[in-house]
Amino acid sequence: MMTTAALLAPLAVTTAARAAADPALAKQVLLRSVAFKTVEGEGQVPKLAAYYASVLKDAGFKDADIVITPIGETATLAATLKGSDPKLKPIVMIGHMDVVAAERKDWTRDPFVPVEENGYIFGRGSEDNKYDVAMMVTSLAQLKREGFAPRRTIILLLSGDEETQMATTRALAEKYKGAELVLNGDGGGGVIGEDGKPAMYLLQAGEKTYADFEIAITDPGGHSSAPTATNPIYRLAKVLDRLGAYQFPPMANELTKASMLAGSRRIGGEAGAAMARYAANPKDAEAAAYLSSKPEFIGQVRTTCVATMLSGGHALNALPQRATVSVNCRIFPGVAIDSVKAELTKVIADDSATITTIDKPTGSDASPLRKDVTAAVTKAVQARYPGLEITPNMSAGATDSLYFRALGVPSYGVSSLFMKSSDGFAHGLNERVPVDGIAGALGQWDSVLKAIAK
Repeated sequence: MMTTAALLAPLAVTTAARAAADPALAKQVLLRSVAFKTVEGEGQVPKLAAYYASVLKDAGFKDADIVITPIGETATLAATLKGSDPKLKPIVMIGHMDVVAAERKDWTRDPFVPVEENGYIFGRGSEDNKYDVAMMVTSLAQLKREGFAPRRTIILLLSGDEETQMATTRALAEKYKGAELVLNGDGGGGVIGEDGKPAMYLLQAGEKTYADFEIAITDPGGHSSAPTATNPIYRLAKVLDRLGAYQFPPMANELTKASMLAGSRRIGGEAGAAMARYAANPKDAEAAAYLSSKPEFIGQVRTTCVATMLSGGHALNALPQRATVSVNCRIFPGVAIDSVKAELTKVIADDSATITTIDKPTGSDASPLRKDVTAAVTKAVQARYPGLEITPNMSAGATDSLYFRALGVPSYGVSSLFMKSSDGFAHGLNERVPVDGIAGALGQWDSVLKAIAK
């Protein structure tokens, strides 16, 4: 086990050995990354950004090529490998340096003391998202070191609060909205079966919009010994019955059709048949109903809204003056947030209820399945795993791609991480990633970047 002091010491890798030692360098970058406690409020993100900058400068990047911008207690990093044709829009790689909180008492190991054990690297953020950030930093350093001269400029952008407010993400998207496309290391990726064989690779080209609403019903209240017919808890219960029974209409786009078709071949059986029928005809009500009955598929078929938090009353011996429910929606790409709010208003059918949008959610449409991106990713992935099918994917969760897509920049989740589903502990206890895929991950990034930026 390496000590924290050893991890944070300067890298001692000779220039001559670096090209051959890329996987070792990438592993070292990942280990050192995990040692930075880049949780909200800790002020460690700027320090991690400075470390990444040192790796890139060691490979030959100049100070002017790397910009670290403080934003509150966090920061962003932008590193530029200039292309030969300034008329071409740049290719942008993105990832995030921050991680969700982790308590030492809950973990088997200290979440911020990286450990390599039994073929895995353990530590908070090892999967989300420091694995692919380490691969991107190391790959970009290698391109600089070998003198790669792309036609298109390549820019690495790392945000600092993707897990919380995404203020750094919004700032980066606004500044670089003129990019040709975005390659996101925090989306998509490969799945290894429990038998150790590659099962599929997901190319993320869209994500559902995250939005929260609060439904509230109020009343003058009174003494609990004199019940009234306007009790807001009872009225809210009726609203919840209507909400629970409602389903938004089925929808489809280029991305979900391609995803369903690919999934149908892999899954087979009744589910596979329903997926194939839905891909061919999204108006197939029977197929839509079947897929909507399965938790793993309903999010691919329609917008979903579900009650997640409930509150009501203020005293045991008083009639409630207020009852509220929080409703979390995952909105199909391209659907306006306000239209979902309007639909919820119709569904609850209670003029006395108020619906409030919580915070300021941002919506985006799916990105087109560009042939150049699909071809580049297919070539890179199949170099690692010959014949493995590339499956377009729409994510139910939010990533930094959201803000770039919202500004019209096509964005694609192209993570280089392959792992078993049973090893996935992102945001959970004892997060870990396999070590044996690092060399292949570096090859994948190298191949994709050279294909698209050439």
